[in-house]
Amino acid sequence: MSVEVVHDEAARQVRVLVGGELFTAYRYDTDVTGLKKPVLYPVRTADGTDITRGYPLEKRAGERADHPHHVGLWLNYGDVNGLDFWNNSTAIPPERAPQMGSIRHVAVTQTEGGDRIGSLTATAEWVDPEGNVLLQEETRYVFHAEPGVRVIDRITTLTAVQDVLFKDNKEGMLGLRVRRELEMPTDRPILLTDEQGQPMPERVLDNTGVSGHYRNSEGVEGYPDVWGKRARWMTLSGVVEGDSVTIAIFDHPSNVGFPTYWHARDYGLFAANPLGQAVFTDGAEALNFSLDQGASTTFRYRIAVMDGAMPSEAVEQRYQAFATTTL
Repeated sequence: MSVEVVHDEAARQVRVLVGGELFTAYRYDTDVTGLKKPVLYPVRTADGTDITRGYPLEKRAGERADHPHHVGLWLNYGDVNGLDFWNNSTAIPPERAPQMGSIRHVAVTQTEGGDRIGSLTATAEWVDPEGNVLLQEETRYVFHAEPGVRVIDRITTLTAVQDVLFKDNKEGMLGLRVRRELEMPTDRPILLTDEQGQPMPERVLDNTGVSGHYRNSEGVEGYPDVWGKRARWMTLSGVVEGDSVTIAIFDHPSNVGFPTYWHARDYGLFAANPLGQAVFTDGAEALNFSLDQGASTTFRYRIAVMDGAMPSEAVEQRYQAFATTTL
């Protein structure tokens, strides 16, 4: 099962192919996407089914038309020296622009394919609205292919160019925005896209095909119960195009704030946030993580996309393999 990692410099993408079929792509074509950070998009199952929401990059019918900054798989944060990297998008009004930060791609420094495994390394800069650099980022992605399983390891090292404070904030940090079927049912009218992929003029109440369900390593299930809880891993499972799928995100024991809190919402945001402790505990805990100029920290995560409904025991076994791996 060959994994190819193909850098298309003209398109400003690195495509990851398994057996010749697209699994995911590192997208730094921000002039095309309008995004304020590089992302992995799309992310697909072993049989090629998208698990990521298309909006706003792709025009699909029946998707939530909200949070345009939620695209694919990404990593950023809502308060870095007072700047909001998480919520930044082209939808931000001009008066809020001075409060926003962006992640600027610098270079793809390494790509490698192989049998069942491939990798790429990219560098980036976290910058303020004037382009001043707060953090240098180096991220290594490792892609694994197994029968019925696709895995992404993200290993991100952030180095402070100046003194940096990550003030406790709910908006962070490793985020995945999933397609409509993997959301939870809602009892509120919501804004969906029409057949042309454009937001409808009115909100509607429609839970057709919505089947998402959260479960964490501590045995907590369902929304809102899992939100703001610590856990070593979390799964989101559901039925997509007639097939069961399970997505797991694993937090590595070496990460700051381990075990992470989870900013996992019913509308399709699946995020691990180790830095928002004051928010998730109503002030009972606080981290306010900081890096002195020149200091670094590394975040290590694994995202597994698995065919079928995976029992907790099987997920835990996979987690232990990840937790004992040096990345």
